[in-house]
Amino acid sequence: MRITVIGSQGQLGYDLMSSLAADGHQLTGLTHQQISIEDVASVQAVLTDSRPELVINTAAYNKVDQAESTAEAAFTINALGPRSLALYCQKNNIRLMHISTDYVFGLDSTRKSAYSEDDLPGPLSVYGQSKLAGEYFVRAICPQHFVIRTCGLYGTAGKSGNGNFVETMLRLGKERDELSIINDQHCTPTSTLDLSTAIAHLIQTDHFGLYHVTNEGQTTWFELAQTIFALAGINVKTNPISTEQYNAPAERPRFSVLNCAQFKEISGFSLPHWKEALKTYLEL
Repeated sequence: MRITVIGSQGQLGYDLMSSLAADGHQLTGLTHQQISIEDVASVQAVLTDSRPELVINTAAYNKVDQAESTAEAAFTINALGPRSLALYCQKNNIRLMHISTDYVFGLDSTRKSAYSEDDLPGPLSVYGQSKLAGEYFVRAICPQHFVIRTCGLYGTAGKSGNGNFVETMLRLGKERDELSIINDQHCTPTSTLDLSTAIAHLIQTDHFGLYHVTNEGQTTWFELAQTIFALAGINVKTNPISTEQYNAPAERPRFSVLNCAQFKEISGFSLPHWKEALKTYLEL
């Protein structure tokens, strides 16, 4: 299959390129310097040149806190960008896969059970709102769509690029004697290596629609950090704190664990537990 991956040098894009190449697909990788998804003319020119049968959009404005004061930029990339891609793909009978986030949830502060695709979204932040808008554009415009919600991505490109939570903890754990980490936000950190494998399975089907795809299990950022330090042999004192104590500009979900049963049923594939995935990542 001829596949164009947008955001090919990001964490997910990087692993996707490797995973899809191993499956024998013909790949075109595009960076922000090569395509501006919010620009209809750019989308038209670049995709007409690469002639894809499937477009995978991993590009996003993902500066969650900064988005609170730069809402126009967040919506331009996270909502109008996917809209441009959806319009082009619909017009040219091309499949479109768009990557979204667990941050489309969070309004239900009492939630304790994993969210399914049928649950009503309720984003708390500008970032979450802009990503939800992007989902709606893709689903409304392009019939042949896969929209994937995932969570807490970390991957190989983060080791040398902009980093990720795991790399940040590894660095801070070595630099400091004591760390305070949020312990009341429940989620499922996900390896981009595993997510790439999951995507490779899903695109072999014609089961278009909305899917939740993460590693198995759930945790908090505090427990994740403790697990990172234990696996990496780093001795640092960790203190659990609340979301209010951390006081970030953007509000985040207290519970955003995703139910991935629908993906597993359709693809016949299940991602490893998050602890197993983390151990694999640290051994790379």
